[in-house]
Amino acid sequence: METVRVGGFDKGLFFITIILVIGGIVMVFSTSGVVASEKYQQPFHYQAQQLLGAVLGIGLMLGLVQVRLPFYRSKAFVYGLLAASGLLLLLCFAMPGIAQTQRWVFFRGLRFQPSELAKVSLVLFLAYTVDRKKDALRELRGLVSPLAVVLAFTLLILLEPDYGTGLLIFTNCVLILFVGGIRLKHLAVLGLSSAALFGLYLVQAPYRVQRILAFLFPGRDPLGAGFQVIQSKLAVGSGGLLGVSIGESTQKLFFLPCAHTDFLYAIIGEETGLVGALFVLVMFVLLIWRGIVIFRRAPGPAAQMTVLGLVLMIGTQALLNITIVLGLGPAKGIPLPLMSYGRSSLVMTLASIGIILNISQRRGKTDPYQP
Repeated sequence: METVRVGGFDKGLFFITIILVIGGIVMVFSTSGVVASEKYQQPFHYQAQQLLGAVLGIGLMLGLVQVRLPFYRSKAFVYGLLAASGLLLLLCFAMPGIAQTQRWVFFRGLRFQPSELAKVSLVLFLAYTVDRKKDALRELRGLVSPLAVVLAFTLLILLEPDYGTGLLIFTNCVLILFVGGIRLKHLAVLGLSSAALFGLYLVQAPYRVQRILAFLFPGRDPLGAGFQVIQSKLAVGSGGLLGVSIGESTQKLFFLPCAHTDFLYAIIGEETGLVGALFVLVMFVLLIWRGIVIFRRAPGPAAQMTVLGLVLMIGTQALLNITIVLGLGPAKGIPLPLMSYGRSSLVMTLASIGIILNISQRRGKTDPYQP
């Protein structure tokens, strides 16, 4: 019988999450105060928005922890959330564009990025599918339906355009299916075909090709394509062992673009030094480790695949962002989870952790949704 120990959730994961969120609020203000003063005449603009996202996200996380029913195994919930994600992604194309992209839905002055919701809904959908149709997934015919859903969502995100998020979601979904039991030959075919798709989409936009070239040869165009990579490395390198202290960064003074979003980790390295940068990295490694522990103890395939998928989404995004900031990968527009500025990302990441914490307090294998 499955038992739920409300309040018995994984305390380690909870406190790691809170530490990262608080650190993110501090660093968002540090990196965005000057930009916010210039743009909005209010230095606390971005910090206030991040704080709002943190309050909403933590409230949602704690609310999800209290749910006794295993809602992540409910067909109505899983498919309802998936449908809502798809509709919101479609709605993006009816909304005004920002910087030649259509990634957001606007409602009464607020904006939401549906691709963040898609990360969660696809994980729940694939976990549900693996749990109910594991044997069918070993045959090509059984793979058609889940792959069609994943591909449809990926294409919508690519069309926004948001190449980095589309690639991240698709790759993690394929990993979930692989762990769920698809055959290696099917995985190989899927890998080759998806590589062709993403490769074709990559070369269609010159700026994406320039990002690859800037990663490979940053010194070739130091004031153009290679500027952001070079400035990011300068920020991290100038921090030394202990950093220049919080608020004293020079790279955030309009030298490093996206300092409060995609390149927040570079300013962490500059202001808190190697010690602070390593501390953040260790926090994310510990977050992944606690997720793996919860995955191994989770009651049944659906819970296990849900935890694995959500941890993959958070962990790979964090490590990918850090590698990009350090110049170990081409820029993709991927924020640092729980820390970079962005309410949609923060709220949905905290919701994901809320689901993981909910599962961490469960024991046994009874499924009330199983007929």
